[in-house]
Amino acid sequence: MKVAEIFESLQGEGNNQGRPCLFIRLAGCNLSCRWCDTAYAQQGGTETDCKVVLEQCWRKNPHLVCITGGEPLLQKDALLDLLPSLSMRGIEIEIETNGTIAFTELQPYASICMDVKCPSSGEASDLALLAAIRPEDSVKFVVRDEEDCRYAQDVLERHPIAGGIFFSPVYGADYGPIIRYILDNDLPVRFQLQLHKIIGMR
Repeated sequence: MKVAEIFESLQGEGNNQGRPCLFIRLAGCNLSCRWCDTAYAQQGGTETDCKVVLEQCWRKNPHLVCITGGEPLLQKDALLDLLPSLSMRGIEIEIETNGTIAFTELQPYASICMDVKCPSSGEASDLALLAAIRPEDSVKFVVRDEEDCRYAQDVLERHPIAGGIFFSPVYGADYGPIIRYILDNDLPVRFQLQLHKIIGMR
């Protein structure tokens, strides 16, 4: 698999926000989002054998592993080799994906955090994939303004979602109108700032 980096940090987003986590960031992406904060992982990476990745995991002995990117599902076959070994060790696994590639084959081993792309990102997700979201999974909307909030609200009305739903404002955006929109429209979401950016970690 092509690996951009493996590192320890606190999980900055989603259901596990604030928890110590080992991140396996895979290289390569099929989108070019305006708000991408890991452009260095969109291509390149180091070809790394699954066994080498697992050895690094065993040395760290994490409770939680996050597979991220780039878009990790571009390397789905490699993940199907990696995830069963992590799962058998009792390690909790989550996968962050941009919602363009089906993920059901990986759900027996991991929870999914699907990032639904809003208009300001310049990209789009496959909303049909939301039907596969389970209660242990989650969906994230990175929102910049009320237009993004309206788009997200429309998605929520058209696509019932079983898992947690997060509104994560673009870093540096004015939070006030986003919070006001959530309250005024009684949206069934959790407002969540990107913790890793606030504390200055990856």
